[in-house]
Amino acid sequence: MPLDLADQPPRCAQPDVGVMTGRVVSYFVRDLARRRALLGDAISDELTTSTGMCARIGRSIVDDEDVAGELDWLTTAAAVWAREGLSIEDILRAFHEALWASVDTVFSPRNGYGDDTLAAGLRASVRLSNLLSTTMISAYLREYRVVAGEHHTAMRTVTSALLAGRATTTMARESGVHIADAYRVLAVSIPRRSPKQWQTGDTARRRLHRVHKALERHIDTALAMLSSDGGTILIPGDDTDDVRFDSLVDTLSTAARAEITVAVVVSGTADIPDAAQLAHELLDIAGRLGYPPALYRFEDLALEYQLTRPGPGLAGLGELLAPLDDHPALAKTVRVLVANNMNRQRTARQLHVHTNTVIYRLGRIAALTGIDATGATGLWQLKSAMVARAFHAEKRW
Repeated sequence: MPLDLADQPPRCAQPDVGVMTGRVVSYFVRDLARRRALLGDAISDELTTSTGMCARIGRSIVDDEDVAGELDWLTTAAAVWAREGLSIEDILRAFHEALWASVDTVFSPRNGYGDDTLAAGLRASVRLSNLLSTTMISAYLREYRVVAGEHHTAMRTVTSALLAGRATTTMARESGVHIADAYRVLAVSIPRRSPKQWQTGDTARRRLHRVHKALERHIDTALAMLSSDGGTILIPGDDTDDVRFDSLVDTLSTAARAEITVAVVVSGTADIPDAAQLAHELLDIAGRLGYPPALYRFEDLALEYQLTRPGPGLAGLGELLAPLDDHPALAKTVRVLVANNMNRQRTARQLHVHTNTVIYRLGRIAALTGIDATGATGLWQLKSAMVARAFHAEKRW
């Protein structure tokens, strides 16, 4: 695969490849290995071989010789680097250091080159850089996609097993995914977007990809089973007051470009299936009651959860608001009032009415239902009846 070099500079004595290689490897190990702390003792030998190969490719190109064999070797080496986790940034940084080291050596002023010859040498260097960079990056990315796919499959397999109560230590060893003793189980709801919004090119697949990447950056130990509508996230640990949780909803909402609601429950590994069911029930409660997007812990919704348990009391409590079935404005006022934690001012702003209008409607509600919401007892009774009403299949507003 000879590379045609127009305006090729005059031949001169080639630099000592071993000296140049040593210079590059010393730089790489000194600067990058210390910074990354992920290179083993064998990295110097591997870098020496790789850098020497790049130097030989460069010499062969200048000599107008076929370098197909050397490029095949470089392709294989780049795939190995990808699988071993060596970053493409470090690889390219070392490669360009090798390139410029050779340029400095070959085209130094003491070799007698003029400006025209140096310009021709620079053009040759750029062409060489393009050839080697393209070869390495293409091979690296192909292998990286394979590795990333294998890791993604392993993560989904373990997550599915945990949610089904079938995770084992054998599975953990085979997948390379650590299984913790306890997890924060998160139920996540991502609002659907209208077809008109998707016309901007922000597809559901792209949105889901952003959410996954944001979650990975925010808490890199998280396991997730998500769709464009939401799903379940498992985060190792049992501390729901972790400072990272305070900004989790904002982080995911920013990535999704939509207001996300999350409910979290702490669970031992063996009880994850039940905890996931509970978390999604809490999420459903927040949604049915129109609560604002936020992170809800069990204690935040404990009353609502208990009020929605099946039984004769649920239907009876919901029937307290039956007189409002024929008064949609009053029914909406109750829904919005409960969603705003019984705050009349916020309710008025959301309904676009004056606060006195809300107070007047509460008076009418009291006259129709017998629930006087002007006092604390009446407010609790009104909220409880609204919660029960939201889970009454026949009478939901």
